[in-house]
Amino acid sequence: MSRELEGKRIGFLTANEGVEQIELTSPWGAVTGAAATAVHIAPEVGAVQAFDHLDRADSFEATVTTADADASDLDALVLPGGVANPDQLRLDDAALQLVRAVVDAGKPVAVICHGPWTLIDADVVRGRTLTSWPSLRTDLRHAGAVWVDEEVVVCTNGPNTIVSSRRPDDLEAFNRELIGAVSGASDRTPSDPAPTGSTTPLP
Repeated sequence: MSRELEGKRIGFLTANEGVEQIELTSPWGAVTGAAATAVHIAPEVGAVQAFDHLDRADSFEATVTTADADASDLDALVLPGGVANPDQLRLDDAALQLVRAVVDAGKPVAVICHGPWTLIDADVVRGRTLTSWPSLRTDLRHAGAVWVDEEVVVCTNGPNTIVSSRRPDDLEAFNRELIGAVSGASDRTPSDPAPTGSTTPLP
């Protein structure tokens, strides 16, 4: 196991239902495999129902509410996708405040697939370059972002680094750049697999 993120705390922000499972478990496994502590944040503590596209998958456990989460306790924030997941978070004022606080503190944010919907409502994409699931490109452009069709984009022309990817097929590159953004490097690759399991906390 790599130790390059030892001592780092990385928040994973999801709704309590609708997150795309692989977009949660893959980066979670990558950062914990690099010795970071991962923290699952959701509007409510307890069960988070994940999905495999439109099919119900495993259930995981959030341990911190969006209302109680503190950007000063985190070194980075990850926003997985899934259609319902970010659509619910964009209506959660505490989630939007957390995103803004992380960005204002200059800490990395990594977002994939439909996750940028939450960033749009937090008003942190103006002037930034991102990618996403293709159906979000007009939303991002209307919010003032530059949208590109690439497997991973690392945007540093703002108060923080934003790492973005389009879809689960991009997770290898997404995880690599997430770890690079947190560690300050750009060429390090995580290798440990993510945990699996039903109705159990992500370790």
